[in-house]
Amino acid sequence: MSKTYNRRRYLQQSAIATIAASVQADHLLASANDDQKRFRVGVIGHTGRGNFGHGLDKMWQQVDSTETVAISDSAGISHAKSRLPNVAAFDDYHQMLRSIKPDIVSVAPRHIDQHFDMCIASIESGAKGIYIEKPFCQTPKQADAIINACRDKGTRLAVAHRNRYHPVLGVIKNLIQAGEIGELLEIRARGKEDQRGGALDLWVLGSHVLNIACFFLGEPVACQGKLYQDGRPCNSKDIIEGSEGVGPLAGNELHARFEMSSGTPLFFDSIQNRGTREAGFGLQIIGNEGVIDLRIDREPLAHLRRGNPFQPNAESSKWQSISSGGIGIPEPISNLGSYISSHQAAGDNLVQSIRSQTDPTCDGKQGRQTVEMICGIFASHQNNGAAISLPLSNREHPLER
Repeated sequence: MSKTYNRRRYLQQSAIATIAASVQADHLLASANDDQKRFRVGVIGHTGRGNFGHGLDKMWQQVDSTETVAISDSAGISHAKSRLPNVAAFDDYHQMLRSIKPDIVSVAPRHIDQHFDMCIASIESGAKGIYIEKPFCQTPKQADAIINACRDKGTRLAVAHRNRYHPVLGVIKNLIQAGEIGELLEIRARGKEDQRGGALDLWVLGSHVLNIACFFLGEPVACQGKLYQDGRPCNSKDIIEGSEGVGPLAGNELHARFEMSSGTPLFFDSIQNRGTREAGFGLQIIGNEGVIDLRIDREPLAHLRRGNPFQPNAESSKWQSISSGGIGIPEPISNLGSYISSHQAAGDNLVQSIRSQTDPTCDGKQGRQTVEMICGIFASHQNNGAAISLPLSNREHPLER
């Protein structure tokens, strides 16, 4: 075995041990803070228009140093009480914010057409922190306004891209930097490609993989994209009001390429009903000596296969899982899967960011970056697939009639 390989392995294991220890320390620190101020949480939902997201109302029962004190549901108080029966219930979130003045607001609806108003109202009410369901908001302009308001009021905002809080991402980055898969060539990402395939898949599920890809590749600097409806390029007649509150939408198929600040390209594709039981939902990090595969919301989150992916007849290794402890090592952090999927990791992270006055792991700027990438695909299509510089100069929605 070469000295170079031994040194690579030593650097990998040292970095991995540091990451695992850091995650364990953060978890213990959150528990140790029980005697400090408990943050009062107010939940905003809307039954029938995004509901309460993926458990963004009940997650706080698992987050140390928080206490859920109020819930609002524009569909009615009875709906709110059915979710959290032992807290104050309101049918108007403005009234809840005025009356309760929660320290943390959970902006829970999966539909994003109300996110902007809910965020601004929460910030103006004096909230110290906001945890918002993904996608963040509809346009870069809305994201700009929310971020500026948070800055002016000192509010910490975190976006519920829960996989972004997974400690294995740091392990993977160290493996890439140590040359475990050789020279990094590209990242390829897909949505679930179910009945929402295409532009809606991009918004609702593609936002997850775009957000994670930026962790590895840096900021997007340009985008090329094309939208298709039933195999033909979309035109203005194909623009509709998208479901789930995403705003103007077109296309049940799309293909996009992003130029990233690291110099490594990112590709995203989605075609309606082309998925295999959601198996494609994730991304593959491709190097000339191996591939790292991430499957969103799965545990283990990541797997590695060594070998040149472009030499199918050459000998290559079997897939090996990657944990926060390293390649092929059982996950050393107990109950990590539920800790991530329940949003407890993100909630703990937001609490710590409020206490330390630092940015959450997935903050508003990263949420805006994802929104900008999505809108960048639409803007490129409107310009016949030409490359569009990011950040976008036009902060409105590119498909707005």
